Amino acid sequence: MVNLELYRVFYTVAKCGSLTKAAEELYISQPAVSQSIKQLENQLGIRLFNRTHRGMELSAQGGKMIFPEIERALALLNEAENRVAEMKTSATGLIRIGASDTIFEYFLADKIVDFHEKFPAVKIELMADFTPDTIEKLKANRCDVAFVNLPIAVDPELVLHGNCMRLNDIFIVGEKYKDLVNEGTVSLSKLKKYPLIMMDKNTVARRALDNFLEAHGVELQPSIEVGSWDLMKRLVLRGMGVGVIPREYATRRLGIEELYEVKTDPPLPTRSVGMLLPKNASVSYALHSFIEFVNKGNEQR
Repeated sequence: MVNLELYRVFYTVAKCGSLTKAAEELYISQPAVSQSIKQLENQLGIRLFNRTHRGMELSAQGGKMIFPEIERALALLNEAENRVAEMKTSATGLIRIGASDTIFEYFLADKIVDFHEKFPAVKIELMADFTPDTIEKLKANRCDVAFVNLPIAVDPELVLHGNCMRLNDIFIVGEKYKDLVNEGTVSLSKLKKYPLIMMDKNTVARRALDNFLEAHGVELQPSIEVGSWDLMKRLVLRGMGVGVIPREYATRRLGIEELYEVKTDPPLPTRSVGMLLPKNASVSYALHSFIEFVNKGNEQR
């Protein structure tokens, strides 16, 4: 078996012409350098150096004969290492990202922009859809990574990385129903008296809400069902009813007091956005870099 380190020592000694100088360049002891040369000579069965008062000289029938090939081989290895190092800052290829419009807007948009600035050679394809359809695209190999609303059912074909983004569901109202806010904390059952605006019953958010209400013995029927959070905010703002939305998706309007949070007893549970990958699928360097980029951003929040 070829021991590359022995050849690196040989090359360094030949270049420096001295065991001492080679040891300094390699950051090892002089006896270790001498031992490596002896080991390589024994392995090849030839003398590689002549020891003279001027230092170490390549032998005519040994060292001089193999030195050009060793130099070329080490140069190729250095070139390969440099290419790997360069790849770490210049990933290429295509990443197909699946998520809902809302997750793209509130969680992924800035991350994708920052990633593209760092890795401009990576082509990014965005595939917006509801969580169930996004999952099906991932399983059908129509996207490479998916960001979905949790909770979802366990799927043996997928690997889930949870808690990419926390979602705190709240009830919201506009000016028309601000009396709910003025009351302080209200019971869930009291909301039956008001027109309710909820997400479509096939969405993860709606199923999570229905399960929570059922667990607390409360049944709330929506007057209006919508397919997007933006539409819900618009309808609530115009006085159409009481909405249910993650606080993170209404932060701006809550901050400027266009919308108001209704405190409930009990409060709605916290959910999250999770990242899904196909189980046992190969991960390209570009995708690996993107996943690391997203995870690093979450750690810094």
